Amino acid sequence: MGTNVGQQSFTIIENGTIVTPSGFTAGGLHCGLKKTSRNDIGAIRCEVPATAAAVYTTNVFQAAPLKVTRESLSNGRLQAVIVNSGNANACTGQQGEEDAYAMRSAAARELGVAEEDVAVASTGVIGELLKMDAVHSGITALPAQLGSEANEAEQFSQAILTTDLVKKEACVSVVVNGKTVTIAGAAKGSGMIHPNMATMLAFMTSDAVIGAEALQRLLRQATNHTFNMITVDGDTSTNDMLVAMSSGYAGNEELTMDHPDWDAFAAGFTYVCEVLAKAIARDGEGATKLVEVQVTGAVSDESAQTIAKTVIGSSLVKSAMFGADANWGRIIAAVGRAGQPVNPDTVDIRLGDISVLEQSRPVAFDEEAALAYLQTEATVRIIVDLNHGEGTAIAWGCDLTYDYVRINAAYRT
Repeated sequence: MGTNVGQQSFTIIENGTIVTPSGFTAGGLHCGLKKTSRNDIGAIRCEVPATAAAVYTTNVFQAAPLKVTRESLSNGRLQAVIVNSGNANACTGQQGEEDAYAMRSAAARELGVAEEDVAVASTGVIGELLKMDAVHSGITALPAQLGSEANEAEQFSQAILTTDLVKKEACVSVVVNGKTVTIAGAAKGSGMIHPNMATMLAFMTSDAVIGAEALQRLLRQATNHTFNMITVDGDTSTNDMLVAMSSGYAGNEELTMDHPDWDAFAAGFTYVCEVLAKAIARDGEGATKLVEVQVTGAVSDESAQTIAKTVIGSSLVKSAMFGADANWGRIIAAVGRAGQPVNPDTVDIRLGDISVLEQSRPVAFDEEAALAYLQTEATVRIIVDLNHGEGTAIAWGCDLTYDYVRINAAYRT
């Protein structure tokens, strides 16, 4: 399936996985960190030291694995990622930090890579020490589970999940210098989602030849328009991390912003991020639908982003979406409290194609049609036109349901 972005294009690989790009293997297994038998430890390995970049949570309380990963990535290179679920190793003091370093050391030894080329990631319950005997047994068993087939990728994707109901994957190919470059991603995230850099945990692989500085810049740009534009519950995790690795196996001329195929590569890269971000929002804890807020006519794109995220993050708006209530008053109230320039006399609001507000005045609309739209659509779109400038943005979230409270009332137990 070809997708045009401006004059560029990329191709969606429907069954692509994190190991579709050349040079990567992955896998996962259950080592005993979770109370269930679901996979809870996994790894991605590149055959060679890969160009790498990352973005991290802006939460002041950052989990121990982030410190270790920042250290490993200081030279813009990684060859492996070790990740566990079921325990965040956050707010665990000196012991937690030592455990994160121990994970890095064990993974390097078992995977046959340099210790400084290993990233560490964890997700799960905050404030509990890792069961390191289980972690070590899992890491020892991991090399035999790594592979470049769909099944091994599936095992990795399952290993990073917590309250997620489904795995999140995306993959595309782009033609660069006549050579096929592949970009893939896998992510987890369902609750504690209000990123200000990335989201819970996400991993991207590519076989493009690209420098660390260019990859880091692209990662930040793509993140700002995708992962930073989703919210489930307004909470930013202590463990959020997005890591990208590129093997260089495609053999293209090195990608820079001046490369004639840069826009095509960037479009494919951003598309993968968007698919993963929307999948996280759609899989929000207890969610029944994806909610998309499109803001146009703002004084700037940055202003539109703030307004879109304010609307999508409103508990009242989210509750109305769950109840299929076309309550535009909650939407305009969220717009008004976003702290951005808005002309209070020029706002238009639509629910899908149904106009409910024009020039900040209510219009008669078919309540039954609005009810049917909100009840039956898997993706509900709220369109806000401020008629005040040229800025635009899109944010994604989900409805707020009874199940969200049930899941989080007993998260540890």
